[in-house]
This record gives sequence, structure tokens and C-alpha cells, in this order.
Amino acid sequence: MRDLVRRAKDWLAQDPDPETRAELEGLLASGDQAALAGRFAAKLEFGTAGLRGELGAGPNRMNRVTVMRAAAGLAAVLRPGGKVVIGYDARHKSDVFARDTAAVLAGAGLRALLLPGPLPTPVLAFAVRHLGAVAGVTVTASHNPPRDNGYKVYWGDGRQIVPPVDARISAAIDAVGRVDRLPLGEWEVLGPEIADAYLSAVTALPLGDPKVRDLTVVYTPLHGVGGGTLGEAFERAGFAPPYVVAAQRDPDPDFPTVAFPNPEEPGAMDMALELAGRVGADLVIANDPDADRCAVGVPLRGGGHRMLTGDELGGLLAEHVLGATSGGSRRVATTIVSSSLLGKIAAAHGVAFAETLTGFKWIMRAGPGLVFGYEEALGYSVGSDAGPPVRDKDGIGAALTVAALAAAARHAGRTLLDLLDDQARKYGLHATGALSFRVEDLSLITAAMDRLRADPPTALGGRAVEGVDDLAAGTSALPPTDALRFRLAGDARAVVRPSGTEPKLKCYLEVVTPVGPDGDVDTARARAARDITAIGDTLTAALAR
Repeated sequence: MRDLVRRAKDWLAQDPDPETRAELEGLLASGDQAALAGRFAAKLEFGTAGLRGELGAGPNRMNRVTVMRAAAGLAAVLRPGGKVVIGYDARHKSDVFARDTAAVLAGAGLRALLLPGPLPTPVLAFAVRHLGAVAGVTVTASHNPPRDNGYKVYWGDGRQIVPPVDARISAAIDAVGRVDRLPLGEWEVLGPEIADAYLSAVTALPLGDPKVRDLTVVYTPLHGVGGGTLGEAFERAGFAPPYVVAAQRDPDPDFPTVAFPNPEEPGAMDMALELAGRVGADLVIANDPDADRCAVGVPLRGGGHRMLTGDELGGLLAEHVLGATSGGSRRVATTIVSSSLLGKIAAAHGVAFAETLTGFKWIMRAGPGLVFGYEEALGYSVGSDAGPPVRDKDGIGAALTVAALAAAARHAGRTLLDLLDDQARKYGLHATGALSFRVEDLSLITAAMDRLRADPPTALGGRAVEGVDDLAAGTSALPPTDALRFRLAGDARAVVRPSGTEPKLKCYLEVVTPVGPDGDVDTARARAARDITAIGDTLTAALAR
């Protein structure tokens, strides 16, 4: 306890934030050892995802001291004189953390350029290359709960950092002294021209015939920062303004209408789907709070709407991009946990295909000629023959592209569901599913992975496990990662891995069911859904042992 008190007092002496100072003074006065240990017995570790954690005082929380230390560590790795662009979303403290970052970077001799307000993360990723910056920082926790915030770093190529850069920054952070002794400098605030340049880039994507824009769209930014940018993008591309879910229109860091501000989470899309039913929407679109992800819902043939899976939308966008581009050295990429469908689409179009580790920091390094990349967690990077304008996932560019695809289908008397059926008949029905187990104690995830490695199941969902790939040691094509891939009889698989950004164990399931040119896709889809459920149930039981 004495050591915790000493650390807390040292922290208090340098903390510039009256809110976290008051929090810490209260904990010291009460002698709450558990609360102090939660804040000072560990620290947030800087990695390829940067920093992400709960707001509060201490090194194991997101706060102004943690952020200033991160900025000082980044500055130590960069050379003085270079430009660094800083963006932020509308979460609690995001604007404060962004200004602190700018002040520390400027004090270290860098030219700090602050975006003009809360904007989508893809605007920041675009701005890094557009402005010739040496790095970029965005303050966001994406779709995490309201109590969280985060800090993500991009390198001068506009892509998220990967090893060994993250380790260099982490070591530099550890060497930072008291933040109240850091030199601070003046930063520049960019004007609206940076968002204008981004909009010009995404509206130049392959969006089909500009005369074909007849589409009724419902949209929700889920209390995030995507609304203004998406609305402007739609207008520039010639679409009518979407119907926006009024209760979720404006940025709100408390995300009052959803349990989790993630369109994948149960209930998050209820308001948008209800509005879609009332207005007869042809398409439902959602962004997550920092608008780098895109979720899509479509009308069912018998009424109502359903959300597409990330893999379904990935397959549709891939086919569209490959049909609209023509470069001879084109490449598409996805991750080890996404559907195997993209590889078959690539082969049919005669283009290169790459499989990467999870995350856009790897997808965007898949190789030359990349025109499209996606991951099943609703992340998409859409490109043209010149490549993607954003070297990261981009929920605005994806939304524009799927709207153009849906409008073209409607013009031809078809729907996105018809296009999915076309793909199922051509490539086989690739049904996917996911399981997610949120924990408070991270050791439970480690223990579950250890059990699976020591005693892997011999069958899942009635299908024999024909092989297990332990990716912890890496392969000739993939760096090491904590993941297990179970190859099942009958063209199915399951992948299990800890989440890199949340306290979750995640499982990704796939069953491929042949359909044939004249096959009944609905029957195949129902059969595949039963198979996915059976695999998920037995995998859940195996994890609970």
C-alpha cells in the first residue's frame, strides 16, 4: 500500500487535469487500496493498436498524463521539423487529449497540425499522406464503451504502425520524465479544406453511373462523428440525403441509446431498422462512432430488413471493385478470420489474393496493387485503379460504394440479396458466424487458449477436426499471432483468438455449402446456419471445460 500511495502522490504532483486530480485525492483520502491498485499496479501498454483503456487517473487509465507521455515518446522517435497531423472524435476528453498531443509535439520541435473539429478517423488517415506528414495521431476508442478512450498512431505512409515501430515508441514513452516539465509549443488548426480534399478523394471512387442514384437510405452515426461527412459525401455523389435516426444523429460521448456503440452488438441497430421499415428503405447504413467501420442492412423479400454480415458485404464490394477496375497487377486482401470467399473471387477475376493477420495495419501491407481490403468486423478499404485513397478502413468510402452498388441493382430490378445469391451459386454459399466472450479477468482468456492448445477438440458440430494450425509461432506467410485455426471436415473451419482491443475471446466460424447454378440458395443458407450453430455450440462447450 505504501508504494501505491507514493506512486499516486508522484502522479498527482504532475497531473494538469483538475478532474483526475480530484479523483486521485479522493482515493488517497479514503485509502481505497483496490482502486489505487487498479490504477497504479499496472500500466496501459503501447502497442500496434496504440493505447486504449478506461478514463481515469493513473498509468493504467487514459488521462492527460498518459497521453502527454505517449506524445513525448512519439516525438522522441520522430525527427524535429516534420509535420504530424492530430485528429479526434467526440468521446469524453478526446479534444483535450488531442490538444495536449499537439502541444507536446510542437514543444519537441515538430509541426503539429490539428484537424478543425471532431472528424472520422479515415479523414485523419487520409490527411497524413495528403499533407506529407511524418506521422498522424487520432484520439478515439472506436466502438468501445463510453468510459473508454484511446490513442492510435499512423506512420508517414498513412498506415497504422506495426513492429518494430510500436516497440520503439513504447521504449521512448518509458523514458519520459514528469509531464509538467515537458516543453510545450503552439500548434496549427487546419481549415475545412482537409475534409474537402478527403471528400473529393472518396467521391472519385468507382461509384458507377452518376445518373443511377435512385435509392432510399436510412443512416445512423450511432452518436458518433460520421454524420456530417457522410451527408456531404452523399450529396456530392448525387444521392438524396439519407433518413437519419434522429435520436442518434448528434455526437454524444455517453451513447445513450445503445448498450455498446457498435453496429455488430445486439440492439444497436434497432432504431435504424425500425425507421427503415417506416420509410421503406432500400438500404440501411451505420457507422461506428469514429466512422471507420460500415454496417449495412437490406430489405427482405417477405418484408422487414436484415443486417448483412461483414463477410457478405466484403464479397459484394470486392466483386464491384474488381468489375470497375482494370489494372493488370491488382490485388485484394483479407484476414485469417474472414471468409475464404474473397480468395475465390480473386481467382475468378485473375487477380492476386493475400491473407493477413487481423487488423488493417496488416491488410494495407498485403502487397503491391491493392485495390480492395476488408475484415469481417465491418472494416473496408475501397480503391480504384490508383489504389485506396485511405490506407485504413474507411466507413464513409464503403458507405458510398455500397449505395452505388445498391442503386445500380435497383435500376436493374434487382437487390443486394440477389447479388449474394449470384455469388452463392457461382462460388458456393460461404456462411460465417462469430462468438464473442467478454471477460473482466484477462487471465480467463489465457487459460482458455492454453486448454485448447493442450487438449484440442476432435470434432466440432459433428465434423471431425482434420487439422489444427497454431499460429503463435507464425508461418512462412504470417507473423506470429495468438490464434488457433481448426480445419474441419466438409469445408468448414473455426478460428479462436483473443481480441487485440477489447477484453474478449473471439471465435470465427465458416461453413462452405455447394449450391450450383440452379440451386436453392435459401435452403442451402438454412442448412449452413444450422451447421454454424452446431459448431458454435460445441466450441462454446470446449471453451468452458
